[in-house]
Amino acid sequence: MSSNAGQSTSLLRRIAGQHSNELGLLVAILTVVAATTIFSEAYREKPLQNAQEILRQTSLLGVFALGAAIVIISGGIDLSSGSVIAFSGAICASIMLALAPHDASGAPDTNNLGLGVIAVAIAGTLLVGFLIGTLHAWLITVVGLPPFVATLASLVGLRSLARVMVQEVTTVLMPTGRTTQIYIYDNAFNALGTRWWIPLVIFLVLSAACWVLLSRTVVGRHLYAMGGNENAARLSGIRTDYLKWLAYCLGAMTSSIAGILYMAEVGTAYPAVQGLGYELNAIAAAVVGGCSLQGGVGTIGGTMLGVVFLRVVIDAVAKLVKVGADEYQGIIVGVLVVLAVAFNELRRAGGGLRKQFFPGVLGLLAIGILSVLGGTVTTMMFGRGAGAIVFVGAIVVLAARKLAEYRAARRASQAVSS
Repeated sequence: MSSNAGQSTSLLRRIAGQHSNELGLLVAILTVVAATTIFSEAYREKPLQNAQEILRQTSLLGVFALGAAIVIISGGIDLSSGSVIAFSGAICASIMLALAPHDASGAPDTNNLGLGVIAVAIAGTLLVGFLIGTLHAWLITVVGLPPFVATLASLVGLRSLARVMVQEVTTVLMPTGRTTQIYIYDNAFNALGTRWWIPLVIFLVLSAACWVLLSRTVVGRHLYAMGGNENAARLSGIRTDYLKWLAYCLGAMTSSIAGILYMAEVGTAYPAVQGLGYELNAIAAAVVGGCSLQGGVGTIGGTMLGVVFLRVVIDAVAKLVKVGADEYQGIIVGVLVVLAVAFNELRRAGGGLRKQFFPGVLGLLAIGILSVLGGTVTTMMFGRGAGAIVFVGAIVVLAARKLAEYRAARRASQAVSS
């Protein structure tokens, strides 16, 4: 009995060690939800509606975060997700507008498109996503551009192209002439983004497919190997150029799926604002979920939990701040990215708690900057009293950390000299 108990304990410890990031994220998610439930009436008054909305928003973000995670695991980076979302929404709406039946006045009638038109528009949009991913792979593998530069060009160019395209399409197809938006009123299509369970099912199916690809196939093992050391992978016979093509196509196509869903949600293709800044959200979810920006590290399960954590934090701020909560979303995502990357790198390097974070004059300045930043953000969100508490508390805690680091450094120096 004692032997079996010891083996069970050893197995649990090994599982906990292998999935420490996922377990930590799960605890963090439960903590945020519990805190929001305590301090906000919204979760207590309408728990089911809030849960459904969080799942819907999580799924919309999760769809293209999966593609971003695969690109990062393969050793690349994709900055174009937000613009691909906007461009894909514009492509999908343009195809439906072109194929829509006409009403008595001769204008396209997007109220009753029919499943055939919707299917053709979705297929055409996915094809465009595949072509965008192919272009990225060509720029990176053949032309030799760094992934950052290749996808940055798409980040800037695709949104502009989408805006011009929408105006040209409406000029040709709409009797009212040039506009900056295309409206789709078909209820069957709009349900793709508004029914909470449809994005969730799509997210879960894509997650399962990506998990099988990375965890149960030779291609998945090669993606990890390439992300860990591309030169070694190439020398071992792995066709790295084709793997990059696969990774960037998956990244672009998942963004195209998200573009369709986001456009269906509002019933409008409006590339000037749709998907704006979403590429940071995708990267943040993957990094928070345990993916290393150096490549070769990460899991689909961790990415899924990272998406959930990011959304519940953003939703918690919306419930607690209420007025102007959207304005703080960028701050939240930026802070989470910095913390996640720093935590992952320290965990991999080992000895994170012993590292000196505030050495010398630079450390003193960092303490002041972090304290002022934390106090300012808290003041804007919760008032002066809370801001003052955070400011003073940050100074005390960080100064104590610097003092401890200084004493530890002195003891180490004295030990070496003696």
